[in-house]
Amino acid sequence: MQSEHVQAMEHREATVMRGRPLLLVRAGWTALAALALVSFAAAIPALHVQHGKEPYAAYLTGLMTAFGVGCFTVAVIVAWRRSDDFMGLFASLFLVLMGAINAPNAQALAAAHPTLEPLVEFSWGLLWAALLLFVFLFPDGRFVPRWTRAPVGFLIASVFVALIFDEGSLTEPPDTLAVILIGGLLAGVAAQVYRYARVSAQTQRQQTKWVVFGITAFIVVQISGIAAEPLISRSNLPASLYDAASVTAITLAAFLIPLSIGVAILRHRLWDIDFVVNRTLVYAALTACVVGVYVIVVGYLGALLRTDGNLVISLVATGIVAVLFAPLRERLQRGVNRLMYGERDDPYSVISRLGESLEATLEPEAILHTVACTVREALKSPYTAITLRAGAADSIATESGKPSNDMMRLPLLHHGEEVGEMMLAPRPGENGFSAADRRLLEDLVRQAGAAAHAVRLTKDLQRSRRHLVTTREEERRRLRRDLHDGLGPTLGSLPMKLDVATDMISSDPEAAKILLRSLKKQTRSATSDVRRLVHELRPPALDELGLVGAVREIAARQDGLRIILEAPKGLPPLPAAVEVAAYRIAGEAMTNVARHAGASRCEVRLTLDEPRGSLRLEVSDDGRGIGENRGSGVGLHSMRERAEELGGTFDVEVSEEGGAKICASLPLAEPKG
Repeated sequence: MQSEHVQAMEHREATVMRGRPLLLVRAGWTALAALALVSFAAAIPALHVQHGKEPYAAYLTGLMTAFGVGCFTVAVIVAWRRSDDFMGLFASLFLVLMGAINAPNAQALAAAHPTLEPLVEFSWGLLWAALLLFVFLFPDGRFVPRWTRAPVGFLIASVFVALIFDEGSLTEPPDTLAVILIGGLLAGVAAQVYRYARVSAQTQRQQTKWVVFGITAFIVVQISGIAAEPLISRSNLPASLYDAASVTAITLAAFLIPLSIGVAILRHRLWDIDFVVNRTLVYAALTACVVGVYVIVVGYLGALLRTDGNLVISLVATGIVAVLFAPLRERLQRGVNRLMYGERDDPYSVISRLGESLEATLEPEAILHTVACTVREALKSPYTAITLRAGAADSIATESGKPSNDMMRLPLLHHGEEVGEMMLAPRPGENGFSAADRRLLEDLVRQAGAAAHAVRLTKDLQRSRRHLVTTREEERRRLRRDLHDGLGPTLGSLPMKLDVATDMISSDPEAAKILLRSLKKQTRSATSDVRRLVHELRPPALDELGLVGAVREIAARQDGLRIILEAPKGLPPLPAAVEVAAYRIAGEAMTNVARHAGASRCEVRLTLDEPRGSLRLEVSDDGRGIGENRGSGVGLHSMRERAEELGGTFDVEVSEEGGAKICASLPLAEPKG
């Protein structure tokens, strides 16, 4: 997987220039910046003359000068730090134009020097063209999608055509220019949304957030000023004071744009934009609520008491606002956190909802999907998946959302055993999960671990049931085949042959005797087949001799091998399945020792493990042991399968001195549900 840092370096490398192209770009940057600075130097005195009322003119001139100097400072820092980067130089030029050729400066300059209006219009057109280009090119200097190059070129040409040929002035720009700019900016926003969702890496998304934050704050302040104008116009506030306050607020908000661009290009890793956006939303909403409550209370009480400007009403409104401030802020903070981070601040609610969902889930297969969906919704993760451990590998049991390259993996544990993994993708624009996210995940993963264990047990149970049914049907098929192909024809031919022998007694007594002897042999063979079938169903020795006697009988048949059997004097009545499994495992183990181990001595030990409620069978020898290539042979697999079918265990141990030892533990009762 390509790391985020490598992607960012590759994108930056794509905009780095060298040699002659770099010299040409720097020369163009210097010429346009010099033109903008000359315009700025000429606009400042014109601005002071245009607002001739002291001290308002001095204040406004100082404010616009400070705004311009601030833009130039950020532009110089960006150009200095990114002097070989096309996008860095372009952004710094845009900031220079923004500080020098903004609307108040351009209008004042054109009013003071009418002969320079074409040059000012051209500079103003450069500013709007740079704005459109910046919206489409930020943050990596590429057009995304690539086909937007032609429309952007058309928009930029339209800006200059509208400024030069349409009727209008800098004070009252033509309507066509407004349509072109609004349409171009909306298209640029759409391109940024597409870039953010489909193309941008995590670092570029963080840069985009900074710029969007600055532009959005500027737009919100402008809209708020427009909305508040009717209220302020009805008040007794002097118009000059309102104008000064309005221009100050808008200028400071506009300064967030160059500031956010500088942070996005140079220092986006230093501050957390999500935290800045979070607190901005909380306190903006809190301010709106406080002002709204104050206005409503003052207006309502004033109308009720038919008074205006009463100090008592203002004090009452202030008291209500003071009482509501803390709980309102807490609620707004929760709401914004929920909007941005999901429900990580309310883990009890998430776990409670998860429990309710699991309780209402009827199908075991849907349990893990419910868990994955709950985690994804709670943390606003774009992708969540749960894997189950099956042997040495994991397989995806369920998933929700679209996977991404950057995943966090959390092990799902149950009583210390890893039963699977939970995979999560961080929220769009984030590099990972915060400490608060991880605390919630720790609680959810514990619930998910128990659910994954339950699902895995369910699957194991279903698999065992299918295996039992398959085994039963295979056994029935074998019995049918043996009865139909073996015993059936043998027993079916006996009556006919007996009839033939009866007819031959009088005519050919010798031939009848031969036929009867053949029938006797055939009958004995059929009897042997019946005994074999009965033995395969359940060894008769178990009913005749008991488990210990039956094992001792097997041991007696192993020629050339000394077998020592240790067993309790009296075993309690054992389940039939346990007796058959112990008998088969002991017989298979002793046969393997006699045939393959080269041993002279074999010990068979049967014990009752009363605390665990199981029968323990051990078979050990002093032979050559079990090689690695025989550790998974058919015989061992069969013995292991017989033990695990009953819920028991089967282990093979190899001694360093030689010899092998198998241990089987068979539970005497079914585990309690």
